Amino acid sequence: MTDVIAALTAEAAEFDALFAELEAEKWALPTPAPGWTIAHQVGHLAFVFQIAGLAASDPDGFVAMTAGAAKDFDGAVNAALQAYVNDPPEALLNRWRAIRDTGIKALAAVPGDQLVPWLVNPLPPFVLACAGMMELFAHGQDIADALGVERTRTDRVQFLVGFAVRVWDFGYQARGLTPPDVEFRFELTGPSGAVWTFGPEDSGQRITGDAVDFCLLVTRRRHRDDLALRAIGEHADNWLDIAQAYRGPAGEGRKPGQFK
Repeated sequence: MTDVIAALTAEAAEFDALFAELEAEKWALPTPAPGWTIAHQVGHLAFVFQIAGLAASDPDGFVAMTAGAAKDFDGAVNAALQAYVNDPPEALLNRWRAIRDTGIKALAAVPGDQLVPWLVNPLPPFVLACAGMMELFAHGQDIADALGVERTRTDRVQFLVGFAVRVWDFGYQARGLTPPDVEFRFELTGPSGAVWTFGPEDSGQRITGDAVDFCLLVTRRRHRDDLALRAIGEHADNWLDIAQAYRGPAGEGRKPGQFK
């Protein structure tokens, strides 16, 4: 838990650095997410960290606040954005920072063996922190793409990799499909060269390749054709087409060659 909180704190700071010095007018730049500007991306993360912090510090308050969100999470997200995107950039920046710090502090205070209420099922705080890493990675990538900047990657992505493996069936759920009754093997290489493995060594369904590319795939920020990932086995190959590390509709994703 200590390691993931440190990683979440560092990732949130790097997310912040993408837009902290932007001129006010650039907050209105469109990002690759249809209909979302940079301000929308920041507002979304503020909302996510707000409800995560509330879940950790006031479970009853979280349940009351999100009572309808589980049935229509996209609707809840879009409604919440209106409370953020109309703020002037400086106000939104300060608001995001305050919510970020409060949320991380609240999550860090939860005992590791205690479940935190969430939108579908209660989660261990470690898993919720990993979900926060996924959110920061995905929406930070949208902002970086809007600004045309390259992000520096570190082995902190291991927390997102592990989370995506844990929720490997989300892509099937989003499409009303039944997951195959098989276990996948994942062998992924982090920025440092470290290799992270999950699943049985003798599985005939195997995903191998670059861990950052894997994160770009499961957040649907790049098309599989543009990533250094390889599938062995029919089910593994199909999985690369539908993989996602978040609940709900998959969204449009990205087109092949869109960012070359």
